[in-house]
Amino acid sequence: MKLHVKYFFIFSFTAVFVVFFSLFCYAQSEREKNDGYTVSSEMIISTEDPAIKDVSDHPDPTILQQTADGKTPSTDKPWLAELYVKRYFISHTSYEFGNPYPPFQEPLSRLEFPMNTWWFGGKFRRSFPRFSAGLELSATVPMESDLSFKDSDWTDNQYFWIKDIYSEAQCRLQPSYMARIDVDLRISDWLKLPGWFDLRPIAGVRWQYLEFYAHNGVQMYPTPWSNDPPEPLPGDTIHFKQTYWHYFLGIKAVYNMEKHIRFPRLKVICQLDWAYVDANNSDEHLLRGGGGARMTYDKTRGGALHASVGLKVGLTENVSAGFEMDYIRIRSTGSHQWQHDVYGIDQSWDNGVKVWSDQTALMMNVEYRF
Repeated sequence: MKLHVKYFFIFSFTAVFVVFFSLFCYAQSEREKNDGYTVSSEMIISTEDPAIKDVSDHPDPTILQQTADGKTPSTDKPWLAELYVKRYFISHTSYEFGNPYPPFQEPLSRLEFPMNTWWFGGKFRRSFPRFSAGLELSATVPMESDLSFKDSDWTDNQYFWIKDIYSEAQCRLQPSYMARIDVDLRISDWLKLPGWFDLRPIAGVRWQYLEFYAHNGVQMYPTPWSNDPPEPLPGDTIHFKQTYWHYFLGIKAVYNMEKHIRFPRLKVICQLDWAYVDANNSDEHLLRGGGGARMTYDKTRGGALHASVGLKVGLTENVSAGFEMDYIRIRSTGSHQWQHDVYGIDQSWDNGVKVWSDQTALMMNVEYRF
């Protein structure tokens, strides 16, 4: 990851921490001021039943009454539907491979596809007394990225550490799709956590399908000894398809801030998970076919780290709105295959084969609970 991306996340999470720590300190001071308030008899419930201990400190008598009746906010209105718009920025998916012959330089070629585009999607969730299950679907329409596609090569076997071919091109994201299914488990009462803090392990599958066209580029020869002028590459030059399967396990937390800052229906939602990743991609160089198809394929395995933090505000009893920051970091290694049907080439190797992606997104959403 580039340094400016690292600094961006360090700054973002530091800012979030400072804000929430300040709110917590403010809430503590407010509680100290109000230590003398009295509690009405309607708000007092028996704590002999362990099923309602986890919400006994919630200030909302409606929540207390629901719990005393055997209900919780999640099971009283178990269905949730959400619509969102998501913008990716400072995001890419990339791959590279090394030379299968001496001097075995790594990399021999590297290709970087930008993902800075808009996505639209929805989530559906069903809550039960002990767990909940969710489905998420999103897609994009054909759209130009605001960053350039980059193709770098180190083909000189004598000076293999010097990049000798470099090209940039516009990059168009074709219709692409993402999906996720997951299940979480409510354990806050088992851990005897306060009712305003919900902690749940979560497991699921995340799928991503991405398709790009690089087009209208220019190829350059950046070595000190080259006098070749830049070469225009008009039209579509590369057609790239990629699929990621994430099998993830993590933790999700919901902090209901209503009690501490006296702001109704305000929640902070965080998730952190790690995934085993299965990745496959295909690359067709459209200008090098020689009358046939010049294809490369990569099959890689690795891991992904996913983190998200969001703020949600209840507009009414059933409707909420908010925003969320989301980050996925994928790293994988595997094998590379090169095929050319005209020249009869079908060769595979695993020297220096890497597939990776950094995906940063800001999402705005509206949800309805019923």
